[in-house]
Amino acid sequence: LPGPPFTHQQMPSKMVYYGQTSCEQDTERYLDVVKYVFSYYKKEVPLVINTMGWVKGEGLLLLIDIIRLLSPSHIVQMDMCDWKAMPPLTPEHIHFSAGLHTKGKQQSKCKQLGVGSMESWEYPEGEDVSAPQHKLLYVHPEFPRAGVAGEARVHSGILRDMSILGYLGHLQSPDIGVVLPLHSLVPYQVPFNAVALRVIHTDVAPSNIMYAVNASWVGLCCIPEEVRCQTEGPVLLTQTPICDCLGFGIVRGVDMEKKLYHILTPVPPANLRLVNCLLLGNIAIPNCVLVGQQGIEGEIPYVTSDYNYSI
Repeated sequence: LPGPPFTHQQMPSKMVYYGQTSCEQDTERYLDVVKYVFSYYKKEVPLVINTMGWVKGEGLLLLIDIIRLLSPSHIVQMDMCDWKAMPPLTPEHIHFSAGLHTKGKQQSKCKQLGVGSMESWEYPEGEDVSAPQHKLLYVHPEFPRAGVAGEARVHSGILRDMSILGYLGHLQSPDIGVVLPLHSLVPYQVPFNAVALRVIHTDVAPSNIMYAVNASWVGLCCIPEEVRCQTEGPVLLTQTPICDCLGFGIVRGVDMEKKLYHILTPVPPANLRLVNCLLLGNIAIPNCVLVGQQGIEGEIPYVTSDYNYSI
C-alpha cells in the first residue's frame, strides 16, 4: 500500500531464505518454511498472509495445504473475469478437498510420502483440523481482462532486482553524493571454518563449490548447531537447513590461500556475529551491478560480451 516494496524495506522479525523464486521444485520444504515462520507468530496483533500467485494445478493444492496449516479467520479471494478454473475457497471446499500433502475429510489425513517426508505434519491425536470455519470474502470482477497475468513474470523479476538494489543501497554512505561501485567498498573477511556452506537449488560437486559461491548473492543465516571443522574449511552442509536468515550479502571474492570469503553486506556487526551459515540459492545479482561498475578496465569478471547464441 505505501508503494513498491523496494521503496520501504524493513527488517522482518522472522525470516527464512528459501533461495528460489518458485517453490515448484520443493513444495515440502516450502511448507516447512511456512510452518517455521508461522510458529513465531504470538497472536498479539492481526496477521495478514500474502499468498503467492500460483493457483493452478499443484499450486491450488498447495494453497489448500497452507490454509489448513494456518487456519485463517478470513480469506479474501480475488478472481478473474471469465475464468472458472479456481473454485471459491469456502470452508466446505477446504474441508473436503485434497491438498498436495494433506487429504480431505473422508480420506486419510496425510499421504505416505516415503523416507524423510511429512512425519512432522501428522496432526495431533484428537485435534479437529478438518473443520475450517473461515469467512470467505469473494471478489469477482465483471470487466474484461481483470486479473489477467500478462507480463507478471517479467514485472516480478524487475521488482525483485529493484528490491536487491534497494537493499544494496544500504552499503552506500547516507550522505547524498557519488554512488560508490561495489569494488571500492571494503568487504568483511570471513574464515572458511567460521561458517557452514550450502547450495540450495542444485547439486554442486565439492571441488566446484567455490566457483559457484564466488560473485554470488547469499543468505546470511544462523543454524542452531555449532559449526565444527577439523580442517580449515570449507564446511559443507549435506542438507538445506530451515533456520533464521539475518540478511543478505554478496561474496565479492574468495581467497583460497588465506581461506577467506570476502563478503559485502549492510547487516550490522552485532547481527553478523550470529551468522554461521551461508546459503546460496537461485537468486541472481542484477545484471546492472555486474555490468555497470565504474572504474574497471578490460573484461569484467563473470560477464561476457562475446557469446555464441547459436550454441
